[in-house]
Amino acid sequence: MKTFTLPGTQLTVPNVVLGLMRIQEKTDEEVRTLVKTARDAGISFFDHADVYGSETHGCEKRFADAMQLTSSEREQIVLQTKAGIVREGPYFDFSYDHIVESVDGSLAALGTDYIDILLLHRPDALVEPDEVARAFDDLSAAGKVRSFGVSNHTPGQMELLRKSVSQPIVANQVQLSLTHAPLVAQGVAANMQALDQSVSRDSGTLDYCRLNDVTVQAWSPFQAGFFTGVFLGSPEYPELNAVIDRLAKQYDVPAIAVATAWITRHPAQMQVVLGTTNPERVAAAALGSDVPLTRAEWYELFRAAGYAVP
Repeated sequence: MKTFTLPGTQLTVPNVVLGLMRIQEKTDEEVRTLVKTARDAGISFFDHADVYGSETHGCEKRFADAMQLTSSEREQIVLQTKAGIVREGPYFDFSYDHIVESVDGSLAALGTDYIDILLLHRPDALVEPDEVARAFDDLSAAGKVRSFGVSNHTPGQMELLRKSVSQPIVANQVQLSLTHAPLVAQGVAANMQALDQSVSRDSGTLDYCRLNDVTVQAWSPFQAGFFTGVFLGSPEYPELNAVIDRLAKQYDVPAIAVATAWITRHPAQMQVVLGTTNPERVAAAALGSDVPLTRAEWYELFRAAGYAVP
């Protein structure tokens, strides 16, 4: 498992993360097996959110109850959680009170004294950056949160926050997979009038993150679209799966590892956020961290996924 120092922090992190949004109904033993499998694969970074689960903070509590981490075990892992979505609406709330209340709830649910990274969960159109800054300052001063980031934010939205927030924005968690890659694909086809691919839909988020040391975290790395099912093994992507299967055989890894490797091969040093609760799939996907795709192989997968290389 490849690791790196997360810019803006002193954390050494793996480039594959385990997301825990689907563990609410899992037994203690199932959660422990899932986490142990991840740890054995080199994954020490676990992603949560206050809205994950059938109740607020549900998955965070499920994780803590199952794991019963000692203080030394807690120090060996990175816990990331998110705040900002009000599920009853649904709507978004980046107010001081909501952020602080959410963090206090996450700390209690997770049974920990601190959160390593707090992300603002999707943009709030009514955001007041000074309120966010006050919340971040108080949470940092109290030792409750060590680093901060965002999810699904554009460059302009991040710049607006940075106008007031003193802490570095260390991560931006966005949807990215081989078949859902406008983040990457637009730049490849820039200035090509006849191609829909050339239209910018995110104002250059990937380049902005690279220029400003914001680590991109790829969620739904195997989804064909927005929760439309996975592309791996799908009859809708025969050419792509043929290439994936050939490379999987060549590198002696499962197909899912090749899909992981397409993201980790990118020089932006992204993290892949796995959402599966299947331990075997976690172990298989994690193998992609060390698959050294060549440029030719990376672009072949890109073309097979339906993107143009002018």
